Amino acid sequence: MGGWRMSGRKNDAFSGCHPLVNMLFFAIILSSTMLLMHPISLCLSFAGAFAYNIRLNGKKALRFHLLYMLHLLIIAALVNPAFSHQGVTILCYLPSGNPLTFESILYGLAAALMLITVISWFACFNSVMTSDKFVYLFGRLMPALSLILAMALRFVRRFKAQIKIIANAQRCVGRHMLDGNLLHKARCGIRILSIMVTWALENAIETADSMKSRGYGLPGRTAFSIFRFDRRSRRLLIFLLACGGYMVIGAAVGALKFAYYPMIRGSGSSLLSVSLFIAYSLLCAMPTYISILEDAKWKAANKIHTLPYKA
Repeated sequence: MGGWRMSGRKNDAFSGCHPLVNMLFFAIILSSTMLLMHPISLCLSFAGAFAYNIRLNGKKALRFHLLYMLHLLIIAALVNPAFSHQGVTILCYLPSGNPLTFESILYGLAAALMLITVISWFACFNSVMTSDKFVYLFGRLMPALSLILAMALRFVRRFKAQIKIIANAQRCVGRHMLDGNLLHKARCGIRILSIMVTWALENAIETADSMKSRGYGLPGRTAFSIFRFDRRSRRLLIFLLACGGYMVIGAAVGALKFAYYPMIRGSGSSLLSVSLFIAYSLLCAMPTYISILEDAKWKAANKIHTLPYKA
């Protein structure tokens, strides 16, 4: 479909874009999520992260949000008003005698929403930015660092699979972590951890020797690449730069300013702020929109090819 490569989980179209587009998107969206504490921008970023995470991982992502992110949101939102008592709107007094303020509750909710949104975007980042994309982007500029990052990202999933294999093998010889007293469980856990560390170090040494024997990092070394910076990637790059630059300008002039202490006050609803939120919503929804649009194109093309031919 016009040079798009379907890759990643769930045949995600955005994962098949050029690595520079993927990396720039996550750099913009993560930095804006952590720096902009406006409630509207946080809600837009969370909606985009939630939709794209569901798109990538399906029911697994939904279960992750319901079981972990929802509880993390509640806990983080309750911790702030328990320790921070700033604000002018006092709702009541806690048993300790400290005031419970409306501003501290709202700030706790905003900080908790920002935290779970960043975690959700990093989950998407882990699915999209594979090790070969890291090596492609940073292999020539920082060969040693790119190799370390690629190995670290690659080992996350391999660790999970390998630790299950080791745990099952230890269980067959009577060293299961869930059996016996506390001392027995601790010994089994330490043994599994020791085996895992040994396996990880051996894999790292083998990978380093293999890359060194292939001339990785040497000047003048050529490399094969499966990525192509086509016209659509160019358009997406221009869109990301335009939206990111517009958001920087809007934040610099104070159109996205929002304060929680000592009282709730924001920049107001001006034409500039509304246009910024529209641009930010388009930016957050871009990966999901691209994937849905590409799926619709594939379905339409398959329908055309499967229509019966009439002479």
